[in-house]
This record gives sequence, C-alpha cells and structure tokens, in this order.
Amino acid sequence: MSGSYTIPLSGLKTGYQIFDFQIGNEFFELFEESEINEGSLAVSVTTDKLSSHIDIGIRIEGSVMICCDRCLEMFGYHIDCENRLLISHGPVRDYSDPDIIYVTDEEHNLDISQYLYEFIHLALPIRRLHPDDETGKSTCDPAMMERLNEHIVNSNNTRDSRWDELEKLMIDN
Repeated sequence: MSGSYTIPLSGLKTGYQIFDFQIGNEFFELFEESEINEGSLAVSVTTDKLSSHIDIGIRIEGSVMICCDRCLEMFGYHIDCENRLLISHGPVRDYSDPDIIYVTDEEHNLDISQYLYEFIHLALPIRRLHPDDETGKSTCDPAMMERLNEHIVNSNNTRDSRWDELEKLMIDN
C-alpha cells in the first residue's frame, strides 16, 4: 500500500504523539474493489506508547460520495468516526488475537492504510439513501422515482390469476 499512511514505530517516544493525514480520491484508487471513488477526509491519529504496547486512536472526519440504493444517483455522505488499535511487539507476527496487532521488532513502520479503508467503510450505513429535505420529502432523482413508481404493484387491487390455479391444486390434495 501507500507509504504516506504510516506511523513510525521505531522512533515513537513514550507518551502521546499526534499524526495527521489527508485522504482524497487517490487513496480509494489504491483499493481495486472500493465502492467509494471520491472523498475528502481528515484523519487524526493519536498514539500513546506504553512499556507493554502502543494504543492508537484514529478519528476520521469528512465526506465521501456513495451510490443511493433507491435511485442509483451519487450523493455526499458525512463520516465522523473514532476507532482504536492496539499494537504489541513480539518475536514473530501473530494473528491469534483480532483485537491486537502483533508486530516484530524488525518492523519499524506501521502502514495503517488498510485499517483506514476498513474504518471508512464500516462508518457507512447499511441502507444508503439520499437524505430527506427539511419537509421530509426524498431528495432522490425524481425521474428515477417516477419510473420506480410505475413498476410498483398494488397488492390490494391486483390478483394474479395464476395463483387461483395453484390454489386449486392445493385444495385437491
């Protein structure tokens, strides 16, 4: 990944230090399957080096362009999230504990780009819809909403006659 999202582990002094990063469109280009292609985010990383581990706090704030699940039009979504990583040193890289990142003594830098990418995507809502306006009306693309409404079937007024034939089969058995 990119070397511009690294934290120097070897030169880290005991106590608190702050690192600031900017994330733009070029960041998302590093990830082939990213559903985000545009964004402008500020990242503030606070490290607290202790004798046993390094506690890393990550705050990400800004906006990204995502696709609306309803009308398929892109819209800006504001992200403001905080996350935490724990780093511990060991003789070998160990993946046994998902809450702790074990690094070897030979690793002098930690590339956090993959963690940033995951934290940004985890901050997105499951259902991505344009926000409503101040009157509570959808801000989705009106032309697309009109097309969708043409295909909505009103179940109270319409009954598919094929079901009648199926019901007869069930009654006969």
